[in-house]
Formats: sequence, structure tokens, C-alpha cells
Amino acid sequence: MSLWEIRLKESLGKLRLPGDFESRLAAEGFESLPLTAAQARQVALLPWRHRDPFDRMLVAQAQVEKLVLLTADTPVAAYGSFVRLLGSR
Repeated sequence: MSLWEIRLKESLGKLRLPGDFESRLAAEGFESLPLTAAQARQVALLPWRHRDPFDRMLVAQAQVEKLVLLTADTPVAAYGSFVRLLGSR
């Protein structure tokens, strides 16, 4: 979901990425997390603290996969202790 949102912002001209973006991610050890049916189901169970569909899916993925979600978005941080607020926007 993060890469989808990153590429969407790039296509809208809101973000510039280097030509070797994917190879840089791989070099840093980033792994893609597939979107699963269980994660999509979790979105429907989330309270409506945030309306951004990308952020809601990231929250659901983190919950289902027992991951820590890092964000600078204060409303996303309201979803629970598994979300770490890095700074507000």
C-alpha cells in the first residue's frame, strides 16, 4: 500500500523519485507486503478515526500482521499502541 501511494503521488507531481527507486528499496532490505483478504476485512472493522483509504489499509495491515506502523499523521496514531507517531503534519 505504501508503494502504491508513493507512486500515485509521483504521478500527480507531488513527489519526485530517483530512477533507481526500487533498487534502493531492495538494497535497504525493504520487503513488499501483499494485500490479503484478512487485511481487507480488517478495514471494515476499523473505527472511522481516519477517512484516507491508504492509511486505513496500512492500519489494517499492521493490525493483522502484528507490525508497528510508523506515521507522521496524528489521526492515524489514534488507532492504537501499534502505531508510532514520528511527527505531526
